[in-house]
Order: sequence, then C-alpha cells, then structure tokens
Amino acid sequence: MSAAAVPTPAGSAGAAVRPAGYLRRLLGRPLALLALAWLLVLLVAAVGAPFMGLIDPLELDLLAVKQWPNAEHWLGTDALGRDVLSRVVHGIGITMAGVVEAVVVAAVLGLSLGVSAGYFGGRWDRWVQQYVGLVQSLPNILILLAVLTVFGQAMLPAMVTLGVLGSGGVSRVLRSVTLAVREELYIAAARISGLSDAHIIWRHVLPRIAGPVIVQLSLFAAIAVIVQTGISFLGLGVAPPAPTWGSMISEASASLNDFAWLLVPSGGAVALTVLSFGLLGDSLRDASTESWSRPAVRQQGAVRVSVMPPDIPDGSALSMRNVTIATGAGEQQRLLVKGVSFDLRPGETLGIVGESGSGKTLTSLSLLGLLPPGVQAVAGCAVVDGEVLDLSDEKRLAQWRGSTVGMIFQEPMAALDPCFTVGYQLAEVIRLQGTLVPAQVQAKVIALLEQVKIPNPDEVARRYPHQISGGMAQRVGIARALASEPRILLADEPTTALDVTVQAEILALLRSLSQSRQMAVVLVTHDWGVVADICDRAMVLRHGQVLESASVVDLFHRPQHPYTRALLAANPHSARPGDVLPTVDDKLTSLIGAV
Repeated sequence: MSAAAVPTPAGSAGAAVRPAGYLRRLLGRPLALLALAWLLVLLVAAVGAPFMGLIDPLELDLLAVKQWPNAEHWLGTDALGRDVLSRVVHGIGITMAGVVEAVVVAAVLGLSLGVSAGYFGGRWDRWVQQYVGLVQSLPNILILLAVLTVFGQAMLPAMVTLGVLGSGGVSRVLRSVTLAVREELYIAAARISGLSDAHIIWRHVLPRIAGPVIVQLSLFAAIAVIVQTGISFLGLGVAPPAPTWGSMISEASASLNDFAWLLVPSGGAVALTVLSFGLLGDSLRDASTESWSRPAVRQQGAVRVSVMPPDIPDGSALSMRNVTIATGAGEQQRLLVKGVSFDLRPGETLGIVGESGSGKTLTSLSLLGLLPPGVQAVAGCAVVDGEVLDLSDEKRLAQWRGSTVGMIFQEPMAALDPCFTVGYQLAEVIRLQGTLVPAQVQAKVIALLEQVKIPNPDEVARRYPHQISGGMAQRVGIARALASEPRILLADEPTTALDVTVQAEILALLRSLSQSRQMAVVLVTHDWGVVADICDRAMVLRHGQVLESASVVDLFHRPQHPYTRALLAANPHSARPGDVLPTVDDKLTSLIGAV
C-alpha cells in the first residue's frame, strides 16, 4: 500500500480532530454537567426568588407546624410553620453573595502575590513568604469572630476578612507552581526575545498554571460556603428571622429528635453546593489543561494484520513493513512517516539517519506503542520471531516492552528517577522477570553494572542519579534496558549528551553487547561518525520516506541518492579547519544542478 493511499477510518471527518472549544470539553464531562446544573439552579432561584410566587419565607402558620412535604409545602414546614422551600430559596442569595466576596478577595490577593513571588523571586519573594506565614499563623475563627463583633455582625467585612486569610494558602500553592514554570526553557527564550515580564506572565505563565488556580479557588469557594453557614449557625451572621442556610440548620438541630426531616433541605443544599464547587473545579482544571495538552487521537476501526507478509527473509530478528504514521484524521490527516520497511538480523545494527523531523524517532517508537499524543500508526506491521502484529495494537505492543524490545533514551538523566537509587531501579526491572530471591536480584544488579563496565558497582548501586556522571548514567540506562534480556534494542541517539571520550566508550559497549548477545540494534542518529563506528547497515530518511538503505560501506563509498550524497558532504567531521561548513540544502542544490 502506498503512503498516499493510506485508508482513513469510516465516518471520520476533519472536525473530529479539531480541538474542541473550552465549553465543549467542559460539557463533555458528566460530573461537570451535574455540578453546573446544580449551581445554575441556585443562580436562577436566587435571582428569580421574588418572582417565583413562593410563600413568604417569614409567614408563620402555627396550625401547620413541622409538616412533611405536601402539595402546598413542597419541602414541608419548620417548627414555626414557615415554608421550608421558600426559606431555602431565599437563603441562596445571602450565602452566595458571601462566597463571591470571599473568593474575589482571595483570588486577587493570592493570584497577584503568588505568581509575582514565584516569577520574580528575590526580596519580593521573601516579603510575600513572610506575609503568607503571618496570615496562615492567625487563628481564623477568632479573627472572624472579632470582625463580626466590631462590625455589628455584618457579613461583608467578615467575608472580606475570610478572603484575606485564605489568600495565604492560595498564594503559597501558586508560588510553587510558578517557580516550576519559570524554569522552563520557553520562558527563558521569551525573555531573550525581549518580551516584557507582564506579557510573559499573562501569555505564558498564567495559561500553564490555570489548573492549580481553578482548583484552589473552587476549594476555597467550598470552604467559604461552610464558613458562611457556620457563622449563621452560631447566630452571628444575618439577624433572624431572615432565612439563611446556617440558621435553618441551627433550627433543624433543635428538632432533630422529633422531626429530623428539617435537616435534609438545608443540610442537603449545603452539601450539594460544596460538592458541586469541588467537582466543577476539577472539571475546569482538566478542560483547561486539554487546551494546551491534546489527547491522543485514536484510530477507529483499524485493520488487525494477521497474515505473514510474503517477503520476510529467513532468520530475521525484526522486520517492519509499510510503517505509516500520521497525525489527525480525515481531511486534516498529515503523514509523518510514509511506508517505511526494513529487516534486521540477530546481532546486526541498523542506523536510521536523517535530519531532525525526518521521522527517525517516530519509526522506532511505533514498535513500542509509545507514539506521542495525537500521533498514531495508521498502517504497517512488525514481525518478530514469526509473530505478526499490527502497529496500531497498543495493548499487544505493550507486552513486547522489556522482554522482547528494550530502549535507550537520548537523555540519560531524564530516564532515571531521582527519588530512587541506581540499584533499586535496576532491581525493580529484574523483579518483573521472575521469582528471584532478594539475594539473587542484588547479584544480578551488580552483574549488570559490571557488564556495562561501571567501576565499583556495589558503590554505584547505592548512589542516586544526581550522584553519578552523565556517561555513567547512560551506562545505567543501558543496564536497565538489558535487565530483561531483550532480543531487540532501540537506541535513540544514546551518545548525543556525552563528550567524545565517553561517546566512544558507549558505542564500543553497545557493539560488544550486540555481538555477545546476538541482539539486534536499531540506532537512531544524525551523526555519520556514529554510523561508521557501530552500524552494519544504514537507512536514510527524509520527510518520513526511505530514500536509501544499504550496507555502511556501500552507503559511504557508493551513495545512490542525491540527498544521501548531500548529507555525507555536509558532515562536519569531513570539513577542513577554516572552511565554511556547508548545509545539506546547499549541497543538495549543487548536486541536483550538476545533474
């Protein structure tokens, strides 16, 4: 099947892969819908209470005391015969007004102080931290009671005070997440580009911390509901007989023994409101995160390959046929890798060469089912030891990881967990392979470290990743990849982050391990020197297509494709000191012009 004829799932459309709007993503969550529905009911009831034709919430009817729900009183009556539904509805406005006042104050103070302290740091950060420590050390209940006493039980000063007290916790959380975002490379790039701090904070920092902001404010809103209710429960808020949820709960508690139903309407309203704020906060955070982190687009209706391709050579350790990788679907589908095929024998090393963006890493990751979000294998299969597997079957591909296919990543330190020692991380993999006793696991850890030529393996096994060098970390990464004794090893530019001396040692180690274990190796690289040093064959990719595949000797001495010749001619290892380094495009243009 040609790359241009890759089938698309039936019924797919371009609109299916366009990022949904924020509201659409939010409404696609059932819990968010329930939370929004309840809060919308509260809003409509609070605004429309005077126009709903409800019974006066202050009207007494001593002949209808403590009645169960009926046709006249839908939620029954209280100890003085007042309509419970009317009192609950009229109490919404008082409660929500206090919540809004507290949340606005906490948001303004917490967001401005937390983000500015985390972004600017220095003396301002220390001052903000002192303010946060002071606010969080104050006894909130005593402060609120004092404010209510001074201001004659007015709720506005009390809720503003609650917002100030709550801004400390909001500020501390937002400072911590801003500190992490501030260290990202794109923030440094924005500064270098001359963007102002205000622009960077508004356009680059706030969108990334929107999730924590939403969660903190939603949790604080739930706390504000509880505090508002508690103040009214104690009789320190709005003076009776004005209806508030807290005062209704207080009245219900007096009748708990003989008429417990009174607690259900008011207590249920408080519980549902608190729960709705929490659920809505989580949903808003998730929908906000999806706006800059797109989920993977799953291939629908993919055909499972079960027939052995006819051209698989005997004794092949790995064969890949028609590997086609795309992003999007339907009319918006864009092919990233187009019909890549190759064969690999046991003990053989294949180098995949090409410029950045040529599809080298995607081709190797497709064998493990680890393609990035939004990218999927739309065609192609892999054959290992006679087993044929469609590359879109991620569940089956996951079973190959480790035991059949291992991988060495480009960044050695990024592949190791800084929270655990080297020995623990190796033992963790070893324990998954069998029922070895702890002594045997430890012995195998030491043997693996010795196999990758690490001196003092006992001591290194007790170290954390930050206590070892980059070259040693890469050796540990190789040891972990070998711990499950894979038959195929994928190496994604394993020497890029290393100096020349360590690079040569790592390449020699990979070559010796491949030969001693008869392990097939797929090496992704852009360095012709690495290809010449370790590979038996090489495959040249450009824009996701295979342009040439041959033995290393033939590729270096008798390249067939103009692009291969241009790549070789642009190799910096071949440049003479003082000469201007040629680019691939310049060489390709000159070669095509000469033809």
